[in-house]
Amino acid sequence: MRRFLAFTVLAAGLGLTAATPASAEERTCRGSIGAITVDNLRVPQGATCTLNGTRVQGTITVQQGATLTANTVRVVGNVQGENAANVRVLSGSTVGGSVQVVQGQAARVANSTVNGDILFDENTRALSAVGNRVGGNIQAFKNTGGVTISNNRVDGNLQCKENRPTPTGTANIVQGNKEDQCARL
Repeated sequence: MRRFLAFTVLAAGLGLTAATPASAEERTCRGSIGAITVDNLRVPQGATCTLNGTRVQGTITVQQGATLTANTVRVVGNVQGENAANVRVLSGSTVGGSVQVVQGQAARVANSTVNGDILFDENTRALSAVGNRVGGNIQAFKNTGGVTISNNRVDGNLQCKENRPTPTGTANIVQGNKEDQCARL
């Protein structure tokens, strides 16, 4: 009986230890990163980061005034830029979540697969979404530097409102609706 009790206490203790989740590590990028795997990635304020063939198991965060160029990357989570200078997701990249660029400057998502949405919201310079496969929506709201949306396959909707100038583009195949300023794209 004592052995059974000791084993039960030991097993419970080991179970608690084994059940504690390991926290995901965040890698900071200044410069270039090649074909390695990281958990989460952060481009800090004002920095420039170039990714070539990098796999990100979590999310890429691009901070104020920072620039990201992501070539042929695989991101399990999202690519998020808030107040970023430039966010570029290019050349056969795959994003498991969404690409969200908010209150920043420029962005380009080209020839990539985004399983979630592409969102451009309140940016001040040129934005483009060209040649992508998008599992959710493409959305452009209140941008002032010009938006180009062309040659995308969109499973959701193409939604554009309050952009100045009006977005331009052509040849988008949209399963849902083309709405407002994007109705003719």
